[in-house]
Amino acid sequence: MRVATDIGGTFTDLVYVDEHGNFGYEKSNTTPPNFEQGVIDVIKKSGVDQQHLEMFIHGTTVIINALTERKGAKTGLITTKGFRDVLEIARGNRPDLFNVKYQKPQPFVERYLRREVTERLNYKGQVLATLEINELEEIVEYFKKEQVEAIAISFLHSYVNNEHEKAAVEKIKELWPEVQVSASSEITQEWREYERTNTAVLNAYVQPTATTYIDRLEQKLQDTIEIEQSYIMQSNGGTTKFDNAKRLPINMVESGPVAGILGAAVLGELLGEKNIIAFDIGGTTAKCSLIENGEVKVSTDYYIEKDTRRAGYPIKTPVVDIVEIGNGGGSIAWIDGAGSLKVGPQSAGARPGPVAYGQGGTEPTTTDANLLTGRLSPKNFDYSVNLNNVKNAIEEKIGKHFHMSAEEAALGIIRIANSNMLNALKLISIRKGHNPQDFTLIAFGGGGSMHAPALALELGVKKVIIPIASPVFSAWGMLMTDLRHDYIQTYIKRMNNLDLTKMNSIWANIEHQAFQHFQEEGMDKDHVFFQRYADMRYLGQEHTVKVPVEGGEWNQRMLDKAIADFNLLHEKNFTFKLPEAETEIVNIHVTAFGKVGKPKLKTIERQTSLQDALIEQRNVYFENDGWVRTNIYDRELLPIEMKINGPAIVEERAAATVIYHNQSLYIDAYGNIVIEKEEA
Repeated sequence: MRVATDIGGTFTDLVYVDEHGNFGYEKSNTTPPNFEQGVIDVIKKSGVDQQHLEMFIHGTTVIINALTERKGAKTGLITTKGFRDVLEIARGNRPDLFNVKYQKPQPFVERYLRREVTERLNYKGQVLATLEINELEEIVEYFKKEQVEAIAISFLHSYVNNEHEKAAVEKIKELWPEVQVSASSEITQEWREYERTNTAVLNAYVQPTATTYIDRLEQKLQDTIEIEQSYIMQSNGGTTKFDNAKRLPINMVESGPVAGILGAAVLGELLGEKNIIAFDIGGTTAKCSLIENGEVKVSTDYYIEKDTRRAGYPIKTPVVDIVEIGNGGGSIAWIDGAGSLKVGPQSAGARPGPVAYGQGGTEPTTTDANLLTGRLSPKNFDYSVNLNNVKNAIEEKIGKHFHMSAEEAALGIIRIANSNMLNALKLISIRKGHNPQDFTLIAFGGGGSMHAPALALELGVKKVIIPIASPVFSAWGMLMTDLRHDYIQTYIKRMNNLDLTKMNSIWANIEHQAFQHFQEEGMDKDHVFFQRYADMRYLGQEHTVKVPVEGGEWNQRMLDKAIADFNLLHEKNFTFKLPEAETEIVNIHVTAFGKVGKPKLKTIERQTSLQDALIEQRNVYFENDGWVRTNIYDRELLPIEMKINGPAIVEERAAATVIYHNQSLYIDAYGNIVIEKEEA
């Protein structure tokens, strides 16, 4: 038996698969602040065999929550002398250019906790000033006095030569064994002093929280279940062991959401869909990512809290390219100071939750609006639903302000939520030069199937797939992942003057390091394979393009091909190319995979009819049509390949799929719902 669990803002999800390839899933409430209890709760609720598990994979929002809620450790920073204020200076390319009152992001480490030591390297990694190791004694005493809980170290050019950082870590551990220390060179070997320093600080900031959480989870699991192998989901779309996650917790910043993106790519490959928009709507947020030609895009240009007005905080670790907004089933509808209707980013969460839960929630949410308009049924909630309370909340908080009925106000909430989600989908498609009509939308999460058909009509997407286990699809995606580690090293060289011997030596050293890493995790060398990339640019440019390159010993032919591929990709990304211009390599990137066995999807057989699947008919409130008598079907009983025309609703545990006029759906051989736009 294999089990994957995913902690979200509202629910904790579980998916299991047995030795015969049979899947099952369960959901239970997330239990802040003791998130590990929610994992144990959902395991017990699922009824899986707790005597022995072959594999356990876990995704969590603990890291991103600690950052966004500022609930990390009191952190100290040690830098090269003269670079104490690198976090304060940050970058000058601010997003809100004409705002004279613009404020830079406040550093996670206040100035009085940022200290300097004497040491200096040049850009080649050569020592200009040796590390004055004894200066660390006074700094450690000062940090102890200030009750610092974690220390970050970021020295100038340590991405080229990390000897000074290593020596500083050893000295601090000798002086203060209990404190947790994060060195920038252990996290990233890319350049950019501000970004590296901020990443080291954020890793230190969440490390005590992550360590405590993982230790408690591990202990709870050991007390409950016998597990052969335990893994945690990383932001790069791969998994790692618990111990490595405690050392580098910043790699889990998007731990849960990226699993669903990877799962969409795996499902797309099975179904022959290579161009995919993966769309995940949970209780608190909506996330989306674009997959082109089956490739999940990974970048180290990741930020938290970045928007059109705020510069955010950079994290220089590999993260699946994902757009996230504060809109989900629990998003609260409210009236702003200008009298406009807004939905999110505030969420009712798991506690008290939407008004429909009857757990003390008083603010109307997207879930409440879907319930009042008939898209959701009160019979499918875990709580006893008082529909009058829901109607009164929407009418009092929203309807009266606009002089409209509760049902009209509820439809307005749904339209605003859809508009917010549509903007996110446009960010990853239209605004990056992609035509949504060339992509299939794979929608999942508790609200994915509810909103995706309407969004597809707006975007012009012709096909929507609601996968099996859609409410818990991110956890399903974890069962399809491999161990993965990304090794990125800055190496700035002109391509026409590249030393191939040196280049091959660097590739070989990185891959040897990866083999050692996987051996420590118990992975056989025969199950490890690599993908290579080169971050390249035209000479004099600032930004790079990631170019897939061949493995093995580099020669002149491979070098020429890398340049030719760069020109093509540059034209694709920026609409032009300069084939006569000189090019240079900036970063070497090796992605190492440790292949693990994965469950195989089985085709399903059903001897049912549409009449068997018909649950009821009920009134559903649609825009322009008002109340429409609509057929409601049970997903588990729908016959294979039989077409249903909209409007209709298909219900399953913890989710409902709503299709509109000009849409139809059917169940494919694997149990996925396929929604297509009908030609006019």
